Amino acid sequence: MRSLILWVTFAAALVAPAYADDYPVSGRWGQSTGSQKGAIDCSGRRVIAFNGNQRTDSKGGVPAYRNRSVTSDGPAQYRIVDEFSNGLMNDAHTTYTLRRADSDRLIMQMQGGTLTLQPCK
Repeated sequence: MRSLILWVTFAAALVAPAYADDYPVSGRWGQSTGSQKGAIDCSGRRVIAFNGNQRTDSKGGVPAYRNRSVTSDGPAQYRIVDEFSNGLMNDAHTTYTLRRADSDRLIMQMQGGTLTLQPCK
C-alpha cells in the first residue's frame, strides 16, 4: 500500500504543470497615461493584477494567465512567458517584456502594444 501511495504521488508530480516563477511585481496596476506620482484611482480603467504566478487582466482578450517563466533582461526589466487557455486555445503562450520605469510605473510591452501601469489605490 505504501509503495502505491508513493507511486501515485510521483505520477501526479510528473503530470502536474510546472509553473516555475512568480511575477517580479505584485498587486493591482491600472493603465495610466498621466504623469502623476503614486497610486491612482483605478475605477473604470484597465487593471492588471499580479498575484504569485497568476495574472488577471480586466479588459484584455484573455482574463487570466499563469506564469511559465521570468528571465531578467537587464536592470528592472524582465522577459515573461505566460500560459493561458480560453474557448479556442489550450496551453497557448504569450511573451512580453515588463520593465519598472520608476517606483510608480511599470511598462508592459506586449505584441499588441505597450501599456503604462501605475499601482491602484
